[in-house]
Amino acid sequence: MPVLVISGTGTEVGKTVTTAAVAAAAVAAGRSVAVLKAAQTGVRPDERGDADEVARLAGAVTTAELARFPEPLAPGTAARRAGLAPVRPEAVADAAQKLAAEHDLVLVEGAGGLLVRFDAAGGTVADVARLLDAPVLLVASAGLGTLNVTELTSRELRSRRLDLLGVVIGSWPDSPDLASRCNVADLPEVAGAPLLGALPAGAGALDPADFRTAAPSWLAPRLDGRWDAEQFGDREAPASRNAEPL
Repeated sequence: MPVLVISGTGTEVGKTVTTAAVAAAAVAAGRSVAVLKAAQTGVRPDERGDADEVARLAGAVTTAELARFPEPLAPGTAARRAGLAPVRPEAVADAAQKLAAEHDLVLVEGAGGLLVRFDAAGGTVADVARLLDAPVLLVASAGLGTLNVTELTSRELRSRRLDLLGVVIGSWPDSPDLASRCNVADLPEVAGAPLLGALPAGAGALDPADFRTAAPSWLAPRLDGRWDAEQFGDREAPASRNAEPL
């Protein structure tokens, strides 16, 4: 798995912090890692972007960013409004292949969800995965509503004959509600792929040294961690509700 594409079920699901955790776990396992941000939106040229945040948290990783647009919009829309050239999937794939020639693992972080458009031609991070023949790691939220978008995304991946490596819960709450607890079992079922981790809420606010130490405990062995999905599911499963008497 020289290249792994990381996408989300939407925005604000913990995709960047998950990318940092995957990078940190891989580095701790002795692998050289590069992180490629295809298109950064909503930041000025002098501001820190997602790739910078991954490097701050994960440590010794190579970072690259192909384009930056000032407005917090879909990359294609942001590029058009800024009068700038859009990022195209072919350029992202080419950059990832060059990084893969010099690193054990390249993480390509998308923007928002799987089908957020990069350009007027409708290019998406799904097209990047296809060009690279790379698996996709899907970052999902924990609570109510996540099953629908997770299943829709997984169906789209299958329709494109792309490999869904698994699902990571990007932010697991300190006090999970009933929906979140039930979703631990339901997410892998609707995704048709294993649950490969759960990051605690607020993980990105940890001191970087503490983040790097803890990251492997949030991720399954497939992602260089030691997190156990079965053990997590048993711990978080809600108590069964007895049937109401007739």
